[in-house]
Amino acid sequence: MPSDLMIGISGMRGTIGGSLTPLVVSRMAAAFAAFLKARQPPDAARVKVVFGRDTRPSGTWVRDAAVSALLASGLEVIDLDVVSTPGVAMMVRHLGADAGVIATASHNPIEWNGLKFLNRDAVAPPPADAQAIADLYHGNHAHYALVENLLPLRRDAQTHALHVKRVLDHVDVLGISSRRYKVVLDSVNGAGCVSAATLLGKLGCQLVHLNSTPDGRFPHDPEPTEKNLISLSDEVRRHHAAVGFAQDPDADRLAVVDENGAYVGEEYSLALCAKWILSRRPGLAVTNLSSSRMLDDVAAAHNSRVLRTPVGETNVVQAMLANGAVIGGEGNGGVIDPRIVPGRDSLVAIAYVLQLMAASNLSISQLVAQIPRYQIVKTKFPCRREDAQRAVEALKSHYASEKIDTQDGIRVDFPLAWLHARPSNTEPIMRIIAEAPDRLKAEKLIGDAQAVVNATL
Repeated sequence: MPSDLMIGISGMRGTIGGSLTPLVVSRMAAAFAAFLKARQPPDAARVKVVFGRDTRPSGTWVRDAAVSALLASGLEVIDLDVVSTPGVAMMVRHLGADAGVIATASHNPIEWNGLKFLNRDAVAPPPADAQAIADLYHGNHAHYALVENLLPLRRDAQTHALHVKRVLDHVDVLGISSRRYKVVLDSVNGAGCVSAATLLGKLGCQLVHLNSTPDGRFPHDPEPTEKNLISLSDEVRRHHAAVGFAQDPDADRLAVVDENGAYVGEEYSLALCAKWILSRRPGLAVTNLSSSRMLDDVAAAHNSRVLRTPVGETNVVQAMLANGAVIGGEGNGGVIDPRIVPGRDSLVAIAYVLQLMAASNLSISQLVAQIPRYQIVKTKFPCRREDAQRAVEALKSHYASEKIDTQDGIRVDFPLAWLHARPSNTEPIMRIIAEAPDRLKAEKLIGDAQAVVNATL
């Protein structure tokens, strides 16, 4: 397997002209089809799969290679064309499909693409199923159908409109529209261009739309981090806008820029949305062990609590569904409202941030000022998986007197700070993340943990 071909819990990613070829895509799609057919009861109807893609220039041939294998396997395939990842998840449920497939590489640069899989619950397969699919791929398994069992490709063009409608059902459209907010949106020429613009139009916003052509020609590194959104900040200031939003290529993540052009960041997307939802529906919020404690502060202020899971969207979603959570997500700008989509959704984040602004009559900077501020510092270092558990055990012993969570590596909670050390699921490295009220404190926490690991390994 080429070194840059990554096969993990939610599918596969590789580079165009490198590890990701039509043959590789076809093999993986055929393996997924074989997996689905093997799990289907003998008397069940035909396996139904919905397929969508983001806007990457390679998306057309990736779609064709994957869809051909799915059709050749005798599956019923519904092509949604260019849609967001949350849009595909929504359509799995809406059409009663057995699975979903998205041709996307999320926030990775333009040379990457891949396949992301969803099960009939519209979430990534659990680890055991993901491993079974990977084993079928490595074994070159395929169950192709006889000609009399083949079905034609179907197409469905309602995803964007239906997605927008479902988001609008959960906000005060008139209350937001009356504000006539000026919004600068950077869609990075990705899959969120159409649906986000439609949503903001329905919410009565004056839209300044940057990088709004869904052709996948990313004008900058597409991950919505501060260094990549300088032009968005400049345009917010130039247009005297109320807020700036930035999507990633498959539109499941959102970053926020305040009315002064200051990058608020991805960690605040979930905190701000939770502030709105929990003020109206107190209950459980779910996030992963590496996300900011801002969510804990927001939840505490609204008679709610937070449940933390191992890192990974699938873990967050499964915990939300199992525990009846009202809001959840990750610190990478992913906000999840399970009533709309059981996964990260930038449209939900956009609508709920605007709803919070309208209901509170406060600006983004004023809302941010209400939430305790922390600094997150991240580091990583080479670490073989066989050494990772030794490192975790050493940290567990060192911090034995503190509050410890070992679901995913080790997280140590202090009164106003936390530390999380975990091995990567995709590469031989270990990550250490710390959050504290100031950067020096966070850096000291990482330094202390690193010293323990170094002494052990």
